[in-house]
Amino acid sequence: MRKAQSESLKIGTYGTEPGYRHCDAPGCRSVGEHRAPKARSDLSDYYWFCLDHVRQYNKQWNYYEGASAEELEREIRRSVTWDRPTWPLGTAAAYRKFVAGEYRDPFGALNGDEDMEAASGSGPKRPGSETAEGKAFAIMGLAPPVTELELKTRYKQLVKKHHPDANGGNKEAEERLKIINEAYTTLKKFLT
Repeated sequence: MRKAQSESLKIGTYGTEPGYRHCDAPGCRSVGEHRAPKARSDLSDYYWFCLDHVRQYNKQWNYYEGASAEELEREIRRSVTWDRPTWPLGTAAAYRKFVAGEYRDPFGALNGDEDMEAASGSGPKRPGSETAEGKAFAIMGLAPPVTELELKTRYKQLVKKHHPDANGGNKEAEERLKIINEAYTTLKKFLT
């Protein structure tokens, strides 16, 4: 058996009792269920409208009405960073502590100081001039830091220049090419 419906929930009485908001549109006596901000400067103060009037209000309301071009530009810039403060990379003091600490920063993105990078041991590998790697760099005509792509490019240049076929079968060119091959192999192992 159905329960009897409460008097306050009956369709004919809804909104006519004291305590309900009436629509703020002039001459409308419907229930004001939907809120709409009164002004851009105070978004916590509202008009209360019925559904038809809130739709009409929303169609004509412009949040940026009366804003200058500079204010609009400032809003656009702030919205790009989700209204969060920003600063140039590497200038924030909070980031400097990471560079000197246990974090590796080979590109110097957190701090541009080369002396901090060298002190932290995060700089590129630099072999001594008397080591096999140091001699290989000298043979290839390169100086660290070098990427594998740069090494490969330099190797191709030297092979074209010193290949025996390019030098009419010259034995000196053949010996020089062997030395270049050994240096290239050494540096490939060093870079990986």
